[in-house]
Amino acid sequence: MENVKEIARFEQLIDFNIKDPFAFLGMHKEKTIKVRVFMPTAKKVVVVDKYTNARYACRKIDERGFFLCEIADRKDYFEYRLEIIYDTGYQVVRADPYSFLQIIGNEDMYLFNHGKQYQIYDVMGAHAKTVNNVSGTLFAVWAPSAKMVSVVGDFNQWDGRVYQMRKIGSSGVWEIFIPTIKEGSLYKYEIKMQNGDTVLKADPYAFFAEKKPKKASIVYTLDDFEWTDDDWLKKRQRASVYKSPMNIYEVHVGSFARAGVGEDSYLSYREIANKLVAYVKEMGYTHVELLPVMEHPYDGSWGYQVTGYYAATSRYGSPKELMYLINKCHQNDIGVILDWVPGHFPRDLHGLYRFDGTALYEHEDVRQGEHKQWGTLVFNYGRHEVKNFLIANALFWLRYYHADGLRVDAVSSMLDLNYGREEGEWIPNQYGGNDNLEAIAFVKELNEVVYRNFPDACMIAEEASARPMITRQTDVGGLGFGFKWNMGWMNDFLRYVKLHYSERCNQHHLITFSIMYAFNENFVLPLSHDEVVHGKHSLLDKMPGDYWQKFANLRTAIAFCIGHPGKKLLFMGSEFGQFIEWKYDDSLDWHLLDCPMHKKIHVYFKDINHLYLREKALYEKDFCHTGFEWITLDDAKEGIFSFIRRGEGKGNFIVFVCNFTPKVHENYQLGVPQKGIYREILNSDDEKYGGSGQVQSQDIKSELKPCHFKDNSIQIKVPPLGVAILKRVK
Repeated sequence: MENVKEIARFEQLIDFNIKDPFAFLGMHKEKTIKVRVFMPTAKKVVVVDKYTNARYACRKIDERGFFLCEIADRKDYFEYRLEIIYDTGYQVVRADPYSFLQIIGNEDMYLFNHGKQYQIYDVMGAHAKTVNNVSGTLFAVWAPSAKMVSVVGDFNQWDGRVYQMRKIGSSGVWEIFIPTIKEGSLYKYEIKMQNGDTVLKADPYAFFAEKKPKKASIVYTLDDFEWTDDDWLKKRQRASVYKSPMNIYEVHVGSFARAGVGEDSYLSYREIANKLVAYVKEMGYTHVELLPVMEHPYDGSWGYQVTGYYAATSRYGSPKELMYLINKCHQNDIGVILDWVPGHFPRDLHGLYRFDGTALYEHEDVRQGEHKQWGTLVFNYGRHEVKNFLIANALFWLRYYHADGLRVDAVSSMLDLNYGREEGEWIPNQYGGNDNLEAIAFVKELNEVVYRNFPDACMIAEEASARPMITRQTDVGGLGFGFKWNMGWMNDFLRYVKLHYSERCNQHHLITFSIMYAFNENFVLPLSHDEVVHGKHSLLDKMPGDYWQKFANLRTAIAFCIGHPGKKLLFMGSEFGQFIEWKYDDSLDWHLLDCPMHKKIHVYFKDINHLYLREKALYEKDFCHTGFEWITLDDAKEGIFSFIRRGEGKGNFIVFVCNFTPKVHENYQLGVPQKGIYREILNSDDEKYGGSGQVQSQDIKSELKPCHFKDNSIQIKVPPLGVAILKRVK
């Protein structure tokens, strides 16, 4: 009769109908001391007293692998090991996973359930550790509506019946410590939903995953990488990022360079590091921004549809290889910004989508939880555990990977309830408006927490609306970002430079208007990946005119961008005149550097980048109106714009004269802010850059002749479709 009861409870176990597997399996004090073991592939199981080596054989009371050991001569619990002989003859002695008490602390669960455990990544997921002198891996996952959760992997033949987890109170978190499982083991969670169906899910907190198209998570340790970037981190702490140069080179790791042709011809993070770092340093960029390197299943999403928020994508190697790339950047005084996507996630079944059978990370109502145009789902920012997942994730990349900042993708889509939705497809907030109040609160807390922990980091918003105070502190009503992409400037600027020069005179305002709001936010001027795909043409191919004019227009455009207030960002390939649009599945066209014009414009980008680094006037007062002054902004007929950039200190200024027409002006009278000797420090029309050679070869002495509301002026040669940059040298 006793065996019948045991078998009945065993049936509940293998049907995932036992509420707490720890209350059945393992050692229990009943009428006698009983040890229950479920091991389908075992031939024999013996319970061994850890200290006395007393041995107690288990009876196999069900051929499916249920073993029972009744110990009549013991009255109390004792520490034991299981000696297991498998059908193959292999023998092992190990601790019983069901002999461990709850490991995750209740305080961690309390903070997590209230959205305040900002290091939850050290608690959740898979962590190799030692418990009671036993080595193994602790697994923990949040799945509050699941009926049962199991860990499956290459260590248990992916059998969900074997390692069923314990639910920690009302936290919604499940845990189990499994001895002997080491780094490198493959695993997933098998989740039984309330309707009885089961689904296999990757670990949302996994640090590593199998290379696509496989989907398993991998037990991985991050702590043992040897960082050697202390000098960089100290330098970062000392310098004000707002008054420092920031010229960002935006990179898609998978297409910067390739090992060959084909879907899997990627270079590793380490191989990319050895190419990218030297190149970026030589070219004079201050930062690289990596398109998302978090795990994602589909190459065509460019990384923006993330399934593994805590896992560096295995396409390019291991997490430590990504650390190597970032460390090498820092050793060479190059900052690293990571694209981060908290606005939406994909529907892939192994990911966050209906994780425990319910809309756990997303909203249940599609009017709140779905981006139709992207085919993705929206995070439920009002759920504490979801908010905790995301904020901790931001801190994770800054802490474990030493990232210098995060560029937060698609912020507008988060803040507006009606983003991409027609009338009737969205739900107004409690006040009847379209502000996503929960998302706004999340973004504010995100930035507060990040800057509290990493005051020298950069939080950069890709935000395309006219919403004010994106980069103002939260205590004065702002969202708390450090920087915002200036999408208005980008759209107007590209619209202007694409015009034929004969049409530009009628659209003069497209250049001048941005200064009206240039100091309302801390702006980054983005010429990003989004502008060189989907039929928009490459940056070079946007330019009008013949072959020569295209290059001349690009040189002029970039010089104007360097001179305009705001930090800079350029997508890879533009600096050597990539002609075709960016292809995510192929290498940049580096062979173009064998062509004279492409080589020359490459030299031009290098020179103007290093000019930017040298001249403090170009970055010290990016976000202050005293850092910029128009000289001529109304010369629409000639297509000329001239202005002054000022740094801190008297006499620290640079003069830009930009000509967006092909006409040469031999003796152009230009007002200057101070008398003295002026020298042309760069001319985009220089022959070494592919220009026509209309340069100012000699220094120019100012004269006391009023012009452009200045007492002093100079006469200069203005190059065709070119920019002259001048500096007072005496």
